[in-house]
Amino acid sequence: MAAEDTPPNTRAAAEDTPQAARAAAPDDYDSPWKEVVLGALPEFMAFYFPAAHAGIAWEQGHEFLDKELHQVVRDAASGKRFVDLLARVTGTDATEQLIYIHVEVQTQRDDDFAWRMFSYHHRLIDRWGPAVASFAVLADDSPGWRPSQYRLSVLGCVHVFSFPTAKLLDHEPRLAELKREANPFALVTAAHLSALRTRRSSTRRFAAKRELVRLLYAQGWPPQRVINLFAIIDWMLALPKPLERQVWQDIEEIERKGEMKYVTSVERLAIERGMAQGIERGIAQGKLEGKLAGKSEGKAELVLRLLTRRFGAPPDWVAPRLQAATPDQLDTWAERTLDAATLSEVFGGH
Repeated sequence: MAAEDTPPNTRAAAEDTPQAARAAAPDDYDSPWKEVVLGALPEFMAFYFPAAHAGIAWEQGHEFLDKELHQVVRDAASGKRFVDLLARVTGTDATEQLIYIHVEVQTQRDDDFAWRMFSYHHRLIDRWGPAVASFAVLADDSPGWRPSQYRLSVLGCVHVFSFPTAKLLDHEPRLAELKREANPFALVTAAHLSALRTRRSSTRRFAAKRELVRLLYAQGWPPQRVINLFAIIDWMLALPKPLERQVWQDIEEIERKGEMKYVTSVERLAIERGMAQGIERGIAQGKLEGKLAGKSEGKAELVLRLLTRRFGAPPDWVAPRLQAATPDQLDTWAERTLDAATLSEVFGGH
């Protein structure tokens, strides 16, 4: 068995620590990505996987199977559920076969990703039979990272699993065109690319966010879709508080002129308190726990939870680095989590 094909649970014991730390982290179900996909699955498939979209009879409806999915993968070898969602749809062939779509949005590079896709795909086949299709959106910032296959070879027995992927960075040359498209995931992709382009300039990020918010309201989408899409734009394009207030002033003006009230009021409070103040309270709690315990272990676990909430499941190198950090370093990284566009920005300078 080739080293790169070795499943995580068969590797040396020295590699168990990062996975154990990852298992202790919360499931990656709080990213705004999921709400957007849940609200617009046909558009998601049409934008990222058009060939597969054409093979589905969307007029027959679709059903999400979160509870069933959790039951299938809860004992997975990695110890943490990474699968974003599972949906049951109907094929367009004459038999109108039921098909199970397994979708994952991966926001950070992870060397175990292909293995995980292989593992979950086969668990789902065990539960529902062969009509399972797995898809991955790679929403990371590494141009060369493109997992799309897992190959297992033991004593001449070879198993190759390939899965379709959509790399958001591939849309970089057509960023201007994305802003003119009607599919909501064109706007999501534009927000991701804008976040990468403006990671070193708050003023450029402010301009990009303002433009995307105005484009969002110009589409005439239903309120819930506007709310879901605003949440992911706000999450991707985090700004310092003074510039964030200016964005909110724009939103209030747009909603006032359009006689609508989508994101302001209750939604604004939910986003600001849940994502910003919640993290700040968590930092304060971590400092208190660290003082009471006289150690930094509790604080490191807290920072890991904050990073997971902000960026999705972190790669394996993060947990050991947190465990080896000083309390001051942990405080710095926790505070950077509020405004950083990528994981590398959080750890920059240390």
